Amino acid sequence: MKILVDTNVIMDDLLGREPFSEYSRRVIQICTTKKVAGFLAAHTIPTIFCLLRKVIPAAEERRRTILNFFTIFEIAPIDGEEILFALNNFGFKYFEDCLQDECAVAVGADYIITRDVKDFANSKTPALTPEEFMLKWNSEIEQSIL
Repeated sequence: MKILVDTNVIMDDLLGREPFSEYSRRVIQICTTKKVAGFLAAHTIPTIFCLLRKVIPAAEERRRTILNFFTIFEIAPIDGEEILFALNNFGFKYFEDCLQDECAVAVGADYIITRDVKDFANSKTPALTPEEFMLKWNSEIEQSIL
C-alpha cells in the first residue's frame, strides 16, 4: 500500500496539535516500519521548513528535523506538467491540495492522508483522515490474520 501524507498531518505530529497528533503519529509510525510506503509531496518540504521557523528558529535544527523524514518517506516529485495541470484544475479550493493530488497520482498512491478530507472532494486519489486510515489499516491487518 502507498499513501501520500499531507502537510497538515506532519505538522500535527511535529507540533503536537491536539486532538490530531495521536493518529498523525500512528500514520507516521506505520510508514517508519515500511509496512506502508509513505510519500511526501516535494512541495511539502519547503512548506514544513517555513512553518517550523516559528517553533524552531535555528535553520540548522529545522534542516535536521526535516532530514529525519527522508528516512521515513519517499518524496513524490512534481514537474512543470503536473503544476500546469493543477493550475488549470478548478475543482480544488486550494492550489496546494491539487498539487498534493497530482503527486499522489504520480506515485500511484492508494490514499491521501489529510486532516482536511473535504478539500479533496474532487481528488483522483481517495482521501482519508489519519484516524480513518488507522481504522482501515487495523481492519486489513485483522482480515489478513483470519
